[in-house]
Formats: sequence, structure tokens, C-alpha cells
Amino acid sequence: MKLELLKPAEGSVRNNVRLGRGQGSGGGGTSKRGHKGAKSRSGYSRKLGFEGGQMPLQRRVPKFGFNNINRVEYKAINLDTIQELVDKLNISVVSIAALKEHGLIGKSDLVKVLGRGELKSKLSVSAHAFSQSAIDAIVKLGGSTTVTPSYGSGETIEEAVAEAPKVAKAKVVKEVVALEVVEEVTVVTTESVEKADDLRKIEGIGPKIAEIFVAKGIDTFQKLADSKVEDLSSILEEAGSSFASHNPATWPEQAALAAAGNWDELKALQEKLDGGRPE
Repeated sequence: MKLELLKPAEGSVRNNVRLGRGQGSGGGGTSKRGHKGAKSRSGYSRKLGFEGGQMPLQRRVPKFGFNNINRVEYKAINLDTIQELVDKLNISVVSIAALKEHGLIGKSDLVKVLGRGELKSKLSVSAHAFSQSAIDAIVKLGGSTTVTPSYGSGETIEEAVAEAPKVAKAKVVKEVVALEVVEEVTVVTTESVEKADDLRKIEGIGPKIAEIFVAKGIDTFQKLADSKVEDLSSILEEAGSSFASHNPATWPEQAALAAAGNWDELKALQEKLDGGRPE
């Protein structure tokens, strides 16, 4: 055996053919790519599921089912399970916190009490939802049921407000009949909103600016009339660059006429203004 006579086994090695290099590649004028069409172009790659232009399988198969984005999933806890917990702990109040502590529900589960089994004790039960049979069984023994909010982990609405994320604050606020400005942690109750004047009647003040002024305590025409232009400008600057461009120079004057009930004079003044600014 000589070193120069060594070679790979027949068929184990093949020479690569470089396509797309003209007639020198040995594939003719089209370099074995055929004539025209997508596959003759560089960069072509067939998409997954492509069937040559006909209707693909995933579109031919009919759809079925429905995913409801508003569906609320509850963890079911029956009366017999609650009775076992009561017998074990000797308690008369069954709360969501107790169910979590003893591993009956997860940290973020919503609880619905169902009526399977027999209840023997007078209990005060808190859950996110109850079936009618469960309510009847609990009330029959002199107990009570409490429906807690389905957002946050708080046992009360106030605790849910404190724990709810910003995007859910609006829903929580409706329950306590209040408007909450999350960034400044400012709460304007329904009572104060009803007493406030409609500051949007002042030319140059829109709904957003009116909310900003109400949050700062300027909720009547008289308070706006007594405010200094410099102070109003500072409030707008704090609210952001989109509000800082407004000019409140005429707002106290307009507010004074509105507070005095001189609506005709206010209308005449506003006809001379352009977006709250003197023309």
C-alpha cells in the first residue's frame, strides 16, 4: 500500500455543484433552475403550508369552537369541602384567605361555592361567586354569604382598589363611585363632582384640562376667576408638554363673567377670542 494510492470509498464523496454560476456550472444557460418562476430566483423560500397557490389545508378545514375573551374561570369549592375544613379548624368564618392558606385554591384563583354535599354548621362564607343551591343551604342554617370583588386579592372593595393594577383601576373605581387619578393618587368623589361647575364653558378649556383643574381643587368658576394666570400656567406645565402650550391669560376673566351669571357678556368676549387667546 502506498500513501498516494489511498482514496475514499466509492460513492462516499461527491463534488458539490454550484448553481447559479452560468454555463460554466455545467447546468446550461439556466444553471439547472428551469425557466422563470419563483424557484428560479435567488432568495426564494416556500412558506410553510403553501400548496402551489391552491386553497391550503388549514383554510379548507372548517373552523369550530369559540374562545370568549370575557370568560371568567372559577375554582369550584363545594359545601362538603367547606364542612371538612370547618371540622378540621373549628371555625365559623370561611374566607378566601383561609382557603388559600390551606391549599384549597391557588393564589390567583377566583372561587365559586357550589351546593354539593351537606352543610352542618352555621357559617359566614366569603367567595367571588355562589350557586343558588349553596346560598340556600348556608342561609337555611342561619349563616351568611359575602360576594367579594373579582379583581385583586383584597377581601373588600377598598383593599381591591389599593391592590388593583392601573388598567383595572377604572373598573374598581366604578364600584366605589369615585374617579381616581392614578399618577397623583388623587380621588375625586361623586359628591365633589356634582358640586363642580362645568369648566368646559370657558373657551380654551377642554375635558382633560377641566379634569386637571378639578383634581387641583379648581372646580368652580369663582375659584378659576380668583386664580392667577401664572399659577394656571404652572398647573398646565406639570400636566405635560401637550397642555403647557395652552395660554390661560383670558380664563380668569371668562370665569369671572360665568360666576356672575353674565352669559351674554361672556359670549361676546368669546367671539373675540381664538381658542381662548386674544385675536
